[in-house]
Amino acid sequence: MAARRLGALLVKDNKITPEQLRKALEEQKRTGARLGESLVKLGYIEESELLKFLSKHYRLPTVNLDEIEIPPEIIALVPSEITVKHNVIPVKREGARLLVATSDPTNLTALDAIRMKTGYTVEFVLASDQALKRAVEKYYKKKEEESQLAELWAEIEEDLEVVKEEEEEDLTESQKEAEAAPVIKLVNAILAEAVKRKASDIHVEPYEKDFRIRFRVDGVLHEFTRPPMKLKNAILTRLKIMADMDIAEKRLPQDGRIKLKFGQKELDFRVNSLPTLFGEKIVLRLLDKSNLQLDLTKLGFEPDQLEIFKKAIHQPYGMVLVTGPTGSGKTTTLYSALMELNTPEVNISTAEDPVEYNLHGINQVQMKEDIGLNFANALRAFLRQDPDIILVGEIRDFETAEIGIKAALTGHLVLSTLHTNDAASTVTRLLNMGVEPFLVTATLICVVAQRLVRKVCENCKEPTKYPEKLLREMGFSEDEIKNGTFYRGKGCDICGGTGYKGRIAVHEVLEMSEEIKELVLEGASAGEIKAKAIEQGMLSLRKSALVKVLRGVTTVEEAARVTAAD
Repeated sequence: MAARRLGALLVKDNKITPEQLRKALEEQKRTGARLGESLVKLGYIEESELLKFLSKHYRLPTVNLDEIEIPPEIIALVPSEITVKHNVIPVKREGARLLVATSDPTNLTALDAIRMKTGYTVEFVLASDQALKRAVEKYYKKKEEESQLAELWAEIEEDLEVVKEEEEEDLTESQKEAEAAPVIKLVNAILAEAVKRKASDIHVEPYEKDFRIRFRVDGVLHEFTRPPMKLKNAILTRLKIMADMDIAEKRLPQDGRIKLKFGQKELDFRVNSLPTLFGEKIVLRLLDKSNLQLDLTKLGFEPDQLEIFKKAIHQPYGMVLVTGPTGSGKTTTLYSALMELNTPEVNISTAEDPVEYNLHGINQVQMKEDIGLNFANALRAFLRQDPDIILVGEIRDFETAEIGIKAALTGHLVLSTLHTNDAASTVTRLLNMGVEPFLVTATLICVVAQRLVRKVCENCKEPTKYPEKLLREMGFSEDEIKNGTFYRGKGCDICGGTGYKGRIAVHEVLEMSEEIKELVLEGASAGEIKAKAIEQGMLSLRKSALVKVLRGVTTVEEAARVTAAD
């Protein structure tokens, strides 16, 4: 009844047509959504215009829920079953008066339910439907998760007798605690939540007076929870047991691996422990093969860049290097190249530390420094294994670089990584390692530098404005500033309020042209090499990021965060 009344008012005020109202009512009946939500979804009225109309007609003030922080004591007044059911949220208490945000001022059922539950006089203020959904998700879901974790912690604390920090720890007792059902349940819940949020890393960090767990999602760390300090030893020991690490050794770093099954998914967690001042910090890297994107065309290469890279990896011999900091997607790029080259006619061997994913048809070797199996020794062995293509996880020293270059000179394609800031610096790094300039120019085909930028969430993406001065400083041309459209994510349930969802790589692809080879032989600096490459058409990392900003793939902030000015 209330919906029809609202619809009639909108028709009367010429905000919508009778036909649009009829279709919106049909949509409402089909989906169970509110009329206002259906009208906005069908594009018959803008959400801001609907809010303005409701405010004027019902003489109610509006509130921007994205710009205020609601105190926990106000949230606690109204249970989640009411807020979720009616899409309302309490925002402020003034004496015996409780202000509640709604997008439907005719919803007297919600008003009565809150009044009966709280005993306060309830008054409505208006907010947009989507803002209400975000707020309910933000305040009530978080509260529910914290409550569930608190129950788990309480259950564990009841069941466990935890060793005091200053006492000598009884390892047998510690192991018993770690293997108790509640601890297992809690650790599994942490791992499952990390998988659900598509985290790449889990940081389990002990400090002097607290203990926290953080997830890295889309390259940025977010705090997940702070378990009670009493549970520190039990959680850390449980993770070490799962990773098949020595629980008695707490003075030295250790590496381990956990293999788990979540539903139909098989997941690997690469685990590392590090002794810190207040206990061992454990970091788990999630290796989810189902999320591994091994299609070169979907990694973020611009068309010209992809053409150069593909041409390089299809050469019969020579060296192709991928460079960038840890976590910049170098392994994914190299694995994608290998999958492009992986046919029954070629023999591919890889030396990796660690082997992150198992690739069918490729001979992968895990480095074991403690028994002398390093990159250099593995490379020597590969050359006696009749290889066509060799991947070396990383060129760390002159010895590895020298053997890799010799392999490239003797008819093998060698792929590897280095840690440098850009493509041109890779050339000078090889020279600084002691490799002769003529060997670099004879073997090096192509260098790819890369970074990962967060993608704008497609669900809450909206056009935005930036100061022209900032855009000029970033490197946009006057034409791009004048005619370009820039986007930013508003923040929604799908992206967890961040405005970003997923990541994509930006690249700098340096092709070793004859002119650049001449510069290398003449002892030119990295800056001179880069300038010549840009002159020949190379897109720098910053320029590649700006191209993606103009396409609406990422934001100006991400381009500035991840790439340096040219």
